[in-house]
Amino acid sequence: MREALIVWGGWSGHEPEQCANIIRTMLEEDGFKVYIENTTEAFADPSIKDLSLIVPIFTMSKIEKEELSMLTEAVRGGAGLAGYHGGMGDAFREAVDYQFMVGGQWVAHPGNIIDYRVDITRPDDPIMEGIESFPYRSEQYYMHVDPSNEVLATTTFSGDHAYWINGVTMPVVWKRKHGEGRVFYSSLGHVSAEFEVPQMRTILRRGMNWAAR
Repeated sequence: MREALIVWGGWSGHEPEQCANIIRTMLEEDGFKVYIENTTEAFADPSIKDLSLIVPIFTMSKIEKEELSMLTEAVRGGAGLAGYHGGMGDAFREAVDYQFMVGGQWVAHPGNIIDYRVDITRPDDPIMEGIESFPYRSEQYYMHVDPSNEVLATTTFSGDHAYWINGVTMPVVWKRKHGEGRVFYSSLGHVSAEFEVPQMRTILRRGMNWAAR
């Protein structure tokens, strides 16, 4: 049986506990044995190297050196890493080794909650199969991203809330390798209610399954 660890905490505005429970149900439905922790100390446990999947939901906050070392070692060794929005893409801002592994870091969401469009760039990828470009209402993440990411979906900024980024196309969903581990990220999912959007939920679910060894 595949085993997954969800570690939640950090800024409460992203409803990490509620989202962790939603993801636990999704993974259990897909046959995972799921463990949930709410402290970064869980990353320091050497046994995480044997997991199939690690899902961080920990906006901002700090991670200790030994915790980060064990986490990155586990992923380089083959454990999958998957997550979404600020829970993975805006965690541990001072930890550059973490950002190197994730493949990006949040820097802004001009206009806060707005309507925008998610464009599918790889409809041939199994994670995106059957999903067409769709409208979305949430924070439109502007990120600093790794050019080695395999981008599956993007969004284009209008410039209405920051004129200097008018027309900028930004990755929304990507996958990548970090050592032997698979890494998946989606910037969708500001609060737990967004899991009710079928495209958001399906993309994340498929991405977690892809990342898991």
